[in-house]
Amino acid sequence: MELSLSQTEPFIQEEKSTTIQWRQLWSLAALYGSIVIGWIAYQNYQPKLLEKFHFTEFTLFLTIAQGIILVITPPIAGKIGDRFRIKSGHRLPIITLGISFAAMVFMAVAFTLFTNPGEIFRWILPILIIFWLIAMSIFTSPALSTIELFTPIERMPKAMALLTIVGNLLYALEPVIVDIIDFLGAPLTFVTGGLIVFLSGYFLRENSLSLFKQKGVSVEAVKKDVSDENHWGFIFLMGLGMGLATSVMFNLFPRVYDELLGFNGKWMLVLILVVSAGLSLPLSNVVNNLGLKRSFYRGMIVIIGSMIAIFLTGSAVVVIILTAMFTVVYAVLSVSTLPLAIQLARSNEKVLCVGIFFSGVALPDAIIQTVLLVF
Repeated sequence: MELSLSQTEPFIQEEKSTTIQWRQLWSLAALYGSIVIGWIAYQNYQPKLLEKFHFTEFTLFLTIAQGIILVITPPIAGKIGDRFRIKSGHRLPIITLGISFAAMVFMAVAFTLFTNPGEIFRWILPILIIFWLIAMSIFTSPALSTIELFTPIERMPKAMALLTIVGNLLYALEPVIVDIIDFLGAPLTFVTGGLIVFLSGYFLRENSLSLFKQKGVSVEAVKKDVSDENHWGFIFLMGLGMGLATSVMFNLFPRVYDELLGFNGKWMLVLILVVSAGLSLPLSNVVNNLGLKRSFYRGMIVIIGSMIAIFLTGSAVVVIILTAMFTVVYAVLSVSTLPLAIQLARSNEKVLCVGIFFSGVALPDAIIQTVLLVF
C-alpha cells in the first residue's frame, strides 16, 4: 500500500487558512482517531501475541524500546518534515511515507498471524512490532502539525477541542473497542487497522492538497525568523507536563480509585475522559480569552498540585473534588498546549517543534510504564 504524491510543480507552498477549514480538520480528526484505535489494538494484542509466540521475556525490552522510539522518532520526523516544507513547499511526503509504512506493517503482522509461522519465522513478530512503533511515530507528529494549515492560531484551541473529543471518547470506549477487537481476532484486527490508517491518511492528503498554492516558495517568509531564539526546551517541558498528567491519569489514578472509592478505578477514568471531552469545546473559548501562555501556566500549576494532593490524601471525598479539578484543567491543557507549541515555533521549524512536544509527551509514560513493569 503506497500513497502516491504527485508533484506537478517543483514548488508548492503551504497556504495557512484565515478560517477553520472544517473538511480538512475532520479528515485530520479521522486520522487521529485511527491512530488512537491503532494504539488500543496494539496495547490489547501485544501481551497476547508475546505469550502466544513465547516471547514474554521480551516484554520489558519492547516496553523500553517503545519508550525510546516514541521519544526519539518525533523530532527526527519533524526535522525531515520541515526540510520537505522548505524544499518542496509541504510536509506531505513524510506523512505519506509513515502512513504507507504503518499500513504495510499492519498487513505484514496480519499475514504472519494468518500463516501461523514456524519456529524460525516467528522471530519476525518482535521485529514487526518495532517497525510498527517506528512507522506510527514517523507520521503522527507531522500529520498533527497540519492543524496549523487548517486553523488560524487564534482559533486553534477550538480545533484542538475536536481532536480532544475524538481521542478522549475513543479511549473512554476502549472496553467496547477491545470487545470488537477480540471478536474480530488478531489477524482481521490488523488488516482492518491497516485499512483504516491508510484510508484516513489518503483522505487527509486529498483534502489538504487544496490548501497548497501553485507558486514558488518565499525564502524570506520561511527564513524571516531563523535568527530568533528557539523555544525547544520550553516546548519539550510543555509536552513533559502534558505527558505526565496523561500517564498518571491512565496508569496510576485507577489504583488510587480502587483503594479509596471501593469500585473499579477504570470506570472513574472513563468518566474523566468523557467529561474532559465534553468540556473541551466550551473551555476553548476560555483559553482564547485568557491566552495560550496564561492558560498553560495556570493550568499546569493546578494540575500538578491536584495530582500530588490526590496521592497524599486519604479522603474519598477530597479525591473526588480533586479529580473534578484535574478533569477541568486537563481539558484546558488539552486544547492549549499544542497550539502554544506551534505558536512558539519558528516558521522553519513548525513540524520539528510539534515533534519535540510529542517527544516530551511520550517520556513520562515511557518511564512510568517501565517502572510499573519492573516493580
